[in-house]
Amino acid sequence: MDTEEFQLPRSRTANERLHAMIPGGAHTYAKGDDQYPENLAPVISHGHGAHVWDIDGNRYIEYGSGLRSVSLGHAHPRVIEAVRRELDRGSNFVRPSIVEVEAAERFLATVPTAEMVKFAKNGSDATTAAVRLARAATGRPRVALCADHPFFSVDDWFIGTTPMSAGIPAATTDLTVSFPYGDLAATEELLTRHQDEIACLILEPATHTEPPPGYLAGLRELADRHGCVLIFDEMITGFRWSEAGAQGLYGVVPDLSTFGKALGNGFAVSALAGRRDLMERGGLRHSRDRVFLLSTTHGAETHSLAAAMAVQTTYTEEGVTARLHALGERLAAGVRDAAASMGVGDHIVVRGRASNLVYGTLDENRQPSQPYRTLFLRQLLVGGVLAPSFVVSSALSDADIDRTVEAVAQACAVYRKALDAADPTPWLAGRPVKPVFRRLA
Repeated sequence: MDTEEFQLPRSRTANERLHAMIPGGAHTYAKGDDQYPENLAPVISHGHGAHVWDIDGNRYIEYGSGLRSVSLGHAHPRVIEAVRRELDRGSNFVRPSIVEVEAAERFLATVPTAEMVKFAKNGSDATTAAVRLARAATGRPRVALCADHPFFSVDDWFIGTTPMSAGIPAATTDLTVSFPYGDLAATEELLTRHQDEIACLILEPATHTEPPPGYLAGLRELADRHGCVLIFDEMITGFRWSEAGAQGLYGVVPDLSTFGKALGNGFAVSALAGRRDLMERGGLRHSRDRVFLLSTTHGAETHSLAAAMAVQTTYTEEGVTARLHALGERLAAGVRDAAASMGVGDHIVVRGRASNLVYGTLDENRQPSQPYRTLFLRQLLVGGVLAPSFVVSSALSDADIDRTVEAVAQACAVYRKALDAADPTPWLAGRPVKPVFRRLA
């Protein structure tokens, strides 16, 4: 289909309705229509497996499903059946249900490096609870976060460090400091400079690059030596690296860790897990000052916990993590070959672990470019591929991967023309996409 013929009139109208009622036009900034080419931000009707349909009737092969949360594919039968069994039994009660016992047992069996777990609905609540627990346990005020990782929480201790810090007092932001990923010497210098002030180190254990040899173990030793809590944010690495997360793969045990995204395959569930002596500070069976750890009305909805148990069963019984890696490797190889064959192999760059692929779009000077990203996204949409990233789900087939690579090749041909012209503007048909974290709208 020619790009000029590809129009989404119903989606465009729905986006206007969204903006009229919902600030930002979406409930997650990463889903905003500013992240897509102008007037080409599909509004979704439904999804099944690795495919979604927009309200204009177009079908897409989808990547990065639900911001990495739907790793088994949409409406996965084992997950849906587990949820269905709970729906007519009630979902929320005035006391804990037996499902909470079963879900906690299942989680701790899946992530054996943790000794206790508490469930919530979103990742921000879990990471903020971990930070609060670390501050309570150490009596220290400062939080040290990894500066190279893009997102930890919607709460003030993190958002105050981003360009979108409006409404957050400087006194709060001043208590958050940062360290670079992979640099133990710089982290030790930070801990020494703020001796006895830093409550915790929080980071994603791995992202688009593997941890340098000995790095995570070195952080573990630094945290022990300086008396601070080591927190792994496993929202993304959980299940995609291994069923037990990156900590299970790399063999380094944090004091606390947080899980979400893939845990519910699209159902709202997250988890804070960790050492018993720390987690019990938020409980009833100790004599120290109580920590208001997590207390969520909907944190233990039975259908979401049932979904989480079904996800864990499916991962372990069906070898899902290995399948994600195999699919990602096939996709990465295909995209790289297609880009190279069109002469843009140095400009469309695939990065990351095979189960968690992202791509970079570089301009004629090989610098990251939002206009070239816009061009690439636009061409993929025309080719029936919805891909803000190349993060795979296990529902993808080899045929889906092959069709994606064909769409990438067609996009690369246009990309080559823009590079030759040293100007992608004629192929954008509107404003470029924008980064999520920016000060001005």
